[in-house]
Amino acid sequence: MLLKEEIAKVVSGEVEESGEKIQEYSRDTSIFEVKPSLVVCPEDVGDVEKLVAWVSEGNQGNWGNQGGQGSKLSLTARAAGTDMTGGPLTDSILVSFTEHLNHISEIGNDYVIVEPGVYFRDLEKELLAKGLWYPPYPASKDMCAVGGIVNNDSGGEKTLRFGKTHSYVLGMWMVMADGQEHFVEKLTPVQLEEKMAQKDFEGEIYQKTYDLLDKNRDLLAKTHPTVTKNSSGYNVWGVLDEYFDLTQLLTGAQGTLGIMTKVKLRLLPKEKFDKLFVVFINDLKQLPEFTSEVMALSPTSLEITDDNTFKIYLRYAREMASVLGANGVFEFFKLFFPDGMMILQGGIPKIILLAEFEGNVEEVEEGKIRAMEKIVKKYHMRGRYAKEKMDAAKYWKLRRDTFKLLREKVKEVYPTPFIDDLEVHVKDMPDFWPKLRAMLDAAKIMYTISGHLGDGNLHIIPLMNIKDPKEREKIWDLTPKIYDLVLSYRGSISAEHNDGLIRSPYLQHEFGDQLYELFSEIKKIFDPQGIFNPHKKTDATTKWSREHVRTA
Repeated sequence: MLLKEEIAKVVSGEVEESGEKIQEYSRDTSIFEVKPSLVVCPEDVGDVEKLVAWVSEGNQGNWGNQGGQGSKLSLTARAAGTDMTGGPLTDSILVSFTEHLNHISEIGNDYVIVEPGVYFRDLEKELLAKGLWYPPYPASKDMCAVGGIVNNDSGGEKTLRFGKTHSYVLGMWMVMADGQEHFVEKLTPVQLEEKMAQKDFEGEIYQKTYDLLDKNRDLLAKTHPTVTKNSSGYNVWGVLDEYFDLTQLLTGAQGTLGIMTKVKLRLLPKEKFDKLFVVFINDLKQLPEFTSEVMALSPTSLEITDDNTFKIYLRYAREMASVLGANGVFEFFKLFFPDGMMILQGGIPKIILLAEFEGNVEEVEEGKIRAMEKIVKKYHMRGRYAKEKMDAAKYWKLRRDTFKLLREKVKEVYPTPFIDDLEVHVKDMPDFWPKLRAMLDAAKIMYTISGHLGDGNLHIIPLMNIKDPKEREKIWDLTPKIYDLVLSYRGSISAEHNDGLIRSPYLQHEFGDQLYELFSEIKKIFDPQGIFNPHKKTDATTKWSREHVRTA
């Protein structure tokens, strides 16, 4: 019997083995392409439970190439597919959530319960209508879905002040390897004892995870990342505290420990006023002191975009203006005249910085704008207050849509994210930045750089002809060298995009043998048969990743 026919007997949702959906789900926004054997669109949680149970109970059969990885079947969850790492790609069974598990279940005064297939743009619209918001959204907020946000432990422009996704997860519904949906939340010591006393798979998870982390407290203390953001590996540092919190471990696990079917997220009241100040920076040596003074004003965001990105943006300025509603010649001139004047005064800057301030008292935020004007003058920089909404939107489009712009408009080369999420301490940026650019320039790679200056997180997007084998080889030659540079500054190779196929093979090098072995033990506890999202986190190899780099 064909695998499709066998799976169709298990679930009520659609099961597809060919056609456009297979091709579409062979890719995300990464450099990889992996064709799934099947795409299953579960109709409800019951379908997910049945599917996991069927695979877990040994119903593997001899499927040959139908199952991927020889005869072994696995399950990889997918939401919107905007991942830049290959996280939701598989050659076995892909479980897609945007078709049916796409409901907002409940919106409370300070929380929302939502399914993984809900697009964030739809959730944001509902929340803002109630005066609420979810701050750590990524730049891809108009395209991504909740499942990816949680499973990658995403962050974004507001993370500087409000933190990342793991700080907002109040509870998760997960289908574990036993084929049952379990609710996971922060537990008191008494609640933890009750869980560990259970004589079932869930009880084993709590008992074994607690024992493993408890006996390795010294290792955890020694290896805790020193940068403010890290999505690499498993977040084993956030579990043991006053409470025992497995949501911290599962958030950012990329579906390798189970399949999330619903999540409860903390919300905040939306602040009333936001002000944007734009700075053109030429001297990188000024960054630490300048950033320190700006940070004293408590900005909500402190974002940067480099000169290469700005030049590409200017090439399509008329189109960008039209998208914003500035259609006529006068509107276009009005929108870009201030930028033109700043460029005439000092040329195209090496960095464009966006400093955003939000609050409920407009006079306070306007006071911060006046303080920014003084700081910019002190450092002899060029800067201005983007007072009009369309003016501010223009800069946010430059920052948020960089990757989208590159993918849609730059045809002769392809945006190739493989060093797209580095983080070092802000104080090290003036030393790190020129070394990074020198390595890229030496490899003769065109690239753009944007990111979050406030926490030292850079998004580097090389532009390469990946049809050329010599160009593809540069990926694997350059990656470990740049990671070594990052680690020499005690940084992270992934601050918020996570590991996937591109970074998982380097986790042992990043964290060392002991911690990597602990990660492997975590994987075995939750997924003893290795059915959840293989080739990510602990069972990854550069060989498998290299074999699946797309060539078109």
